[in-house]
Amino acid sequence: MRLRSDIFVSALTRRLFSRGDFAAVEHKGSEEAGAIFIRQRFRDGLETLYAPAPQSFFDEEESGARLFEIRMDRKEPDEIRQMLDRELKFDPDLWIIELETDDIADIVPLTDQRINPLD
Repeated sequence: MRLRSDIFVSALTRRLFSRGDFAAVEHKGSEEAGAIFIRQRFRDGLETLYAPAPQSFFDEEESGARLFEIRMDRKEPDEIRQMLDRELKFDPDLWIIELETDDIADIVPLTDQRINPLD
């Protein structure tokens, strides 16, 4: 069973605050099962967007876990905003969380980066 989205977001923001970093809910989605997108802001003004990982990254024992993938890496904020606007048109129940931190390695569970054979 997967942890509710509102509980996951609450835990994520508390962990960031406890480290002295900043987190904010930019868009509140469905409390039970809304998809969660994470914007990481850097000091140089660029951002990275993390999105829910596709189901193909999960196996039987990870069925309740939340995993994220890097959707856009170190892009201008306008590019990230355009992507999120498109996602909101498709799914208005999603969450957008904004983080101001340099390192999220121990906070956001990322998928193993798979190499695309078409690249």
